[in-house]
Parts: sequence; C-alpha cells; structure tokens
Amino acid sequence: MTNGLLSTPRPVPGRRTPALAGAGVVVLALPVFLVAGFPLGGWALAAVLWLAGEVLGLWLARLPTGADHLSSSGLVGLAHAFRGIGVIVVLAVVTLANRDVGVAALAVYALAYSLSLCVSLLEYFTGEKLG
Repeated sequence: MTNGLLSTPRPVPGRRTPALAGAGVVVLALPVFLVAGFPLGGWALAAVLWLAGEVLGLWLARLPTGADHLSSSGLVGLAHAFRGIGVIVVLAVVTLANRDVGVAALAVYALAYSLSLCVSLLEYFTGEKLG
C-alpha cells in the first residue's frame, strides 16, 4: 500500500453510480434466472432487499450529520449497521425455510452489493484529493 493512501482526504463518493451498478446486477440476473431455471422467488427477494436498502440509504442521506447533529448522526450510523444486519437475518430465515430460494437471493444480493462497493471505492480512490 502506498504511504498516505488511506490518510489523504477525499470527498465522499456519490451514491448514484454505485446504486445503479448494484441495480444493474439485479436486473441482469433476471434473464439468467429465467434461462437457468433458478427460483424466481430468490431473485425477487434479492430485488426487494436491494430496493429497500437503497430507499433506506436515500432517506438516511437526507438526515444531517456531524458534530452539530449528534442524534441524527447516531441514527444514521445505527441504521446503516442494522440495514446490513436486517438483510442477513432475512436471508438466513429464508434460507432455513427454503434453501434454494435463500441461496439464490444471497448470490444476487452479494453480487450487487460487491459491485456497488467496488464502484464506490473506485470513485473514492480516483477522486480529487483534498488538502
């Protein structure tokens, strides 16, 4: 790792491109599910979880954060943590009830989340350095 790579401040990356990349994975997974005969319930669950997570993220992005807004900053932090925990709990419960549907949903959601994270990191590290 280059010296100072993580210590150089950069602007927070936008949410639109990573969200669209993840949504693209979910949309492109539908034809794969139809052709391969995977359970459509798994795709639908992943799509609903992805959409719900993005809607929650949009709502949280509107809340003020920072030292002047400690209560809403705490809410944003907790909600982001519980967003991931909630997805894991839903996927675990569904997987226990119907293994094929749960594993299919997990695969689609994990791919969408991974691409979204990669795009976000790419935006961050290729962004303009501050200071």
